[in-house]
Amino acid sequence: MFRKDRLERILSAMKEDKLSQLLITDSQSIYYITGINIHNGNRFYGLYINENGKCCLINNALFPLHNPEIDVVWYNDTESAVKKLSGVVDASKSIGVDKFMSAHFLIEMMNLKIASAYINGSPYVDYVRMVKDAEEIEKMQAASTLNDKAMGMLIPKVKIGMTELECIDELTKIYAELGGEGFSFDPIIGFGANAANPHHSSNDTKLKEGESVILDIGCVKNGYCSDMTRTIFSSEPDAESKKVFNIVKEANEKAIAAVKPGVKFSEIDGVARGHIEAAGYGKSFTHRTGHCIGQSVHEFGDVSAIHHATLKEGMIFSIEPGIYLTGKVGVRIEDLVVVTADGCKSLNSYSKEIFIKK
Repeated sequence: MFRKDRLERILSAMKEDKLSQLLITDSQSIYYITGINIHNGNRFYGLYINENGKCCLINNALFPLHNPEIDVVWYNDTESAVKKLSGVVDASKSIGVDKFMSAHFLIEMMNLKIASAYINGSPYVDYVRMVKDAEEIEKMQAASTLNDKAMGMLIPKVKIGMTELECIDELTKIYAELGGEGFSFDPIIGFGANAANPHHSSNDTKLKEGESVILDIGCVKNGYCSDMTRTIFSSEPDAESKKVFNIVKEANEKAIAAVKPGVKFSEIDGVARGHIEAAGYGKSFTHRTGHCIGQSVHEFGDVSAIHHATLKEGMIFSIEPGIYLTGKVGVRIEDLVVVTADGCKSLNSYSKEIFIKK
């Protein structure tokens, strides 16, 4: 279904900067506006928009469309898609192109001089997509609710002696049972010292007594992603591991409490990071506090010290502080939050209390 409301938001952003035309080549952004979902491989696929609201899709004839709600410029494999595109672009004006544009197509556009100049057009879509509408929020909540259920089913299956990959196998079955549409990212499941690597690639490491277990999992539901992390222990952890767990949990909760419209992403990062630094573990928090999420698990925008955009109602992102002590223990706790009119709502409800396997 063509989403005129989403197009109008993009047009408004273009008009603010007096950008007269925009070319979008990211298939997810095209789907976001048009409802058309095509995976075109390496062929040209783009959505042209001008300041007057004219839209047309440049699409290869190998990918037929039935009753499209938008004008389509067709080309085949014996033709240049860029030459076809030149028939709709105003050569006397500059054009915004997104960051997904393949260089060989962009160079051909430049060589053919189909526009007077080329600028980065991604912000005109990125900042619109950052603010989710009611339909998207509902879908994000459904995906996160499913993820909560999956976590609740997965944790009881984690046993001493099982491998990280066996844990992922169990998760795969759980998502299928719950109606998930696959992983939103490759799960990060780390046991013991592996948990101290924030982006560990799960392997055949077996779980031992007293080790921390990071379960960073997410699935897709109705085209939208979930993402959540919980840390558990295979048996009673040592004193420092308990201390680290509590610090991370407090950092997560403090950062969530600080989320509201008008606050900067960097300020939210500062709350989580400041709490961990004050506890003496600042050097062991090695990544940003969070990332935006929606149709992709990592969409434009993050909760970091260098992202100073202000929060707006409808934005959805993760809060995932962590402490990683090399060779010893790793703890990360992550929730997704949606910014509301006066604060935020967590999309996750699964317990964050320390969980020790019996």
